[in-house]
Amino acid sequence: MKKRGVPVDVGGEPGYTIRNSRFPSPVETSWEGVTTLAELFEQACKEHSDKHLLGTRKLVLREVDVTEDGRSFEKLHLGEYEWLTYAKTFEAVCSFASGLVQLGHKKEERVAIFADTREEWFIALQACFRRNVTVVTIYASLGEEALCHSLNETEVTTVICGNKELKKLVNISGQLDTVKRVICMDNEFPTSASGRWTIISFADVESVGRSNPVDADLPVSADVAVIMYTSGSTGLPKGVMMTHGNVLATVSAVMTIVPGLGSKDVYLAYLPLAHILELAAENLIPAVGGVIGYGTPLTLTDTSNKIKTGTKGDASVLSPTVMAAVPAILDRVRDGVRKKVDAKGGLAKKLFDLAYSRRLSAINGSWFGAWGLEKFLWDFLVFKKVRAILGGRIRFLLSGGAPLSADTQRFINICLGAPIGQGYGLTETCAGATFSEVDDTSVGRVGSPLPCSFVKLIDWPEGGYLTSDSPMPRGEIVVGGPSVTLGYFKNEEKTKEVYKVDERGMRWFYTGDIGQFHNDGCLEIIDRKKDIVKLQHGEYVSLGKVEAALSISPYVDNIMLHADPFHSYCVALVVASQHAVEDWASKQGIVFTDFADLCEKEETIKEVLSSLVQMGKKARLEKFEIPAKLKLVSTPWTPESGLVTAALKIKREAIRKAFSQDLAMLYA
Repeated sequence: MKKRGVPVDVGGEPGYTIRNSRFPSPVETSWEGVTTLAELFEQACKEHSDKHLLGTRKLVLREVDVTEDGRSFEKLHLGEYEWLTYAKTFEAVCSFASGLVQLGHKKEERVAIFADTREEWFIALQACFRRNVTVVTIYASLGEEALCHSLNETEVTTVICGNKELKKLVNISGQLDTVKRVICMDNEFPTSASGRWTIISFADVESVGRSNPVDADLPVSADVAVIMYTSGSTGLPKGVMMTHGNVLATVSAVMTIVPGLGSKDVYLAYLPLAHILELAAENLIPAVGGVIGYGTPLTLTDTSNKIKTGTKGDASVLSPTVMAAVPAILDRVRDGVRKKVDAKGGLAKKLFDLAYSRRLSAINGSWFGAWGLEKFLWDFLVFKKVRAILGGRIRFLLSGGAPLSADTQRFINICLGAPIGQGYGLTETCAGATFSEVDDTSVGRVGSPLPCSFVKLIDWPEGGYLTSDSPMPRGEIVVGGPSVTLGYFKNEEKTKEVYKVDERGMRWFYTGDIGQFHNDGCLEIIDRKKDIVKLQHGEYVSLGKVEAALSISPYVDNIMLHADPFHSYCVALVVASQHAVEDWASKQGIVFTDFADLCEKEETIKEVLSSLVQMGKKARLEKFEIPAKLKLVSTPWTPESGLVTAALKIKREAIRKAFSQDLAMLYA
């Protein structure tokens, strides 16, 4: 078996530590003399000045389709990509940086970028780096309370946003303490919004800067490049402080993992730049002379929701070679293909199923699977059409943000004919931790440590996970190395809790995830220390918090919420309160033989579910936190049954085992 990760001697808390087998010490930079993202970008622009760098599709037509039931949907007809060269992009970056100074933005003040991923986002980011201005990144979908908190906590004075986000800002304008200027990426914006702030268009800032150039004020490696607000698992989001050195270490490490990444590569950018996975990718592509074409999740393919029927999606027009994706989008591609194949039926379906099973046995290591000429034949006859969905040229997919199911991983491998590198990392480790290598065809694992990271497992006796466990060492995952960030902004207490510096000066982050190392040095995630689960779309659900809010329902005697990372919704097991449920049933005139029979009835389940939804709304829970389905349990959970402790706290693992079939049915 090829050794992908090997044990290494490190400082800090005792444990079992693995490093990347090819790099004896953590990688900090892959470019000689480059220590910041600003230097990396400038060097790239000088090297590839006449080459295309950033592309955006021209809007041809915007239509509104109205369905029979009166609902309206926006449909777009988008044209070809219009390109900026490296030289033109660098010019725009320098002009915007100068424009910021002319507007009165001081170096020590922070800028927030609050918008969907687009060309202007990238230009604004690089412009701030050239002036050593720290950028606060905020998800465009963030709610008002979290948005307000993020802007006030970081004392942002300039916000760069799109038209849509400007409307959100106007709604909370009275609660923002420090914002003085808003730069709108769209040329048309409501003038009524300019009561409290100076509002100026992005193009005007560039124009002012072009006429009044200012010299760069470049950062050093230890300067904070970005304060990235996470989506927040409990309470308000936390701002993670990332230095130039942190992000550069991850960018350098990923470059060594993607085979032959270079100037021929075309990258389709559509994930949020407020997410570290996308931010790292968009700093890496220019560094190798590649091309970035912008798209959106709703215009990605020819059949995407916002694409006008008969016109082309982003992938068809761009034909990317490299893409980053989150599991939810890959699941959507898989489901779309399966639906199409099933709808065709007949010979087409038989051919697809045969081709798929032949390639699957080859990937699983069988010499009797489809190899060589037969593989070429199936690719030509069957899989070519599937590959056309993403433009036909994909050679590498990078998946992160949540675990990818084995089924989807295999499906994409075979149908797109491209390897998927599955990564594990956190905002706190600048996305750096582990990454699966191209020739690793196993599923369910997240690869060996990235060249910038050491990954350590430490004992968690309370949970029953020890590094001495057999056949594999298990424990809490702790990540060390140059990609580990400084900590949480203005939150010393939380920082001290999860960040530690060892006696050798290495910084470690305690993830709270539980993992095990395979013999070849690859990591597998097996559990989470806290009862917090990340759903398929990246939202965090705090099980205990939701259970506390829903247990107020009169129908609930006890409740266990269950969230699965491979699904986008939660389910619940509810021990029904016999008195309340029977009372309701008699008022409704529902006939039942006994309580167990009543708990099986559809109308009972519907009533209890509606009560939980009500409680959830009252507690201001998010939609994804409220269970979409439930199973009513008629027998109480007692300490004798082993399902609750003596203090009547639920034993999650025991309940999951006891009701495993019911939980599987709820997700069926």
